Amino acid sequence: MTSATDTRSLIEQGVRNFLAEVPALQGLRLVVGLELRGRGDVQMYRVELPGPQISKDIASDAKVRLTVSRSHFNELAVDGRIKHWRAAFEHGDAKVTGIEQIIRLIANVVEKQDERSRTRKARG
Repeated sequence: MTSATDTRSLIEQGVRNFLAEVPALQGLRLVVGLELRGRGDVQMYRVELPGPQISKDIASDAKVRLTVSRSHFNELAVDGRIKHWRAAFEHGDAKVTGIEQIIRLIANVVEKQDERSRTRKARG
């Protein structure tokens, strides 16, 4: 398997894990530009939802851009839960830019899902 294929499957796994935790976003139609930064190297991917359809390309039609260091992305894609993604944004390991209304919509849906999950744990 080539490195690009590994990265595509890692991106797909990360998207599927995230959507499994936040099922309300599964129907969201969105193009995301994913920028993975390594040591002196930047890889650009276009991720189209639902799907996901992933291609190694500059996502000129992206409504949202996600920038993450490659090492953090590898960890988040495999083992990342909502709380890990939140910590990455809070510590500056991940950054998001784009249309503010879409970013707020996603953040609100994630927050509500996180509250529901905490409520279930408290009751159970």
